[in-house]
Amino acid sequence: MAYEEELNSILEEGIEGGDDSMKNRFLTFEVGDEFYGVEILYVTEIVSMQKVTEVPDVPDYIKGVINLRGQVIPVIDVRARFKLEAKEYDDRTCAIVVNVENAVIGLIVDSVDEVINIAEENIGPSPAISESQSCRFIKGMGRVDGNVIILLSVARLLNDDVLEDIATTGK
Repeated sequence: MAYEEELNSILEEGIEGGDDSMKNRFLTFEVGDEFYGVEILYVTEIVSMQKVTEVPDVPDYIKGVINLRGQVIPVIDVRARFKLEAKEYDDRTCAIVVNVENAVIGLIVDSVDEVINIAEENIGPSPAISESQSCRFIKGMGRVDGNVIILLSVARLLNDDVLEDIATTGK
């Protein structure tokens, strides 16, 4: 995947330059008809979809675990987490592997777009539309070239209940 090389390069720059070099950098991806972004600081890699081993008695958005070079990683389907209609995985479907509070988790998305910089002045607060489940995951709204990118809080996406479920799943 071409994005893996770009992402690895960016992550290496971030390690050498400290956390400031990764500030306002986001990995953008598609789920349904919308574009979302997560802070690159949390992203460790992007992997193409592989066999998911289902785990019983977990919420429906936790699809199971994958074996990534010998490490068992729980995966969450972002579509299911947002209560969107299910879609068959295809060759563009991938997992964004993130590390949050020392928990390594894969986020299954429809497709990865690119790594972008969004200037601080182009990031607005999350909308006060409603208290719906998916709105609580929004960290802010990024404006890029006349488009809006929904910026997600990875920590809120993986709230304490999810992290507990995943801790049980990964064992």
